[in-house]
Amino acid sequence: MKARYLFLILFCFVSSVSNAQIGGEDEVYLNNGGELIQPKFQGGGLDKFQEFVIQNFDYTKVKKSGSMLASFTIEADGSVKKVKILKMIDVDSGVEFMRVLNLSPKWEPARRAGKPVSIEIKYPMNFKQR
Repeated sequence: MKARYLFLILFCFVSSVSNAQIGGEDEVYLNNGGELIQPKFQGGGLDKFQEFVIQNFDYTKVKKSGSMLASFTIEADGSVKKVKILKMIDVDSGVEFMRVLNLSPKWEPARRAGKPVSIEIKYPMNFKQR
């Protein structure tokens, strides 16, 4: 009798855990295709954003060749938040990179199941001395 009771409790526990993993936001994605539509910047993608960065970046702040990497979040309202420099050449170039990213106008946010969602972008920049 105890084994049967224990099996019943275990069965109920496993069933509720399985439903929790499929329910919630994931259930919406599964039922509605869940395809992620990438964010857009002024009608384009990252190539259009790169034009913005190039136009606004003060290249006199970069003293040597190298690469930098930043991450930022495009929020569900299209604003750019949580800008972080993950790799920088030096402090001056890193500060300039952060300044330009923070200047970004709003994006058209990413969408999942027809709803705007936040998404993190990792954005690299490479520099060569001329």
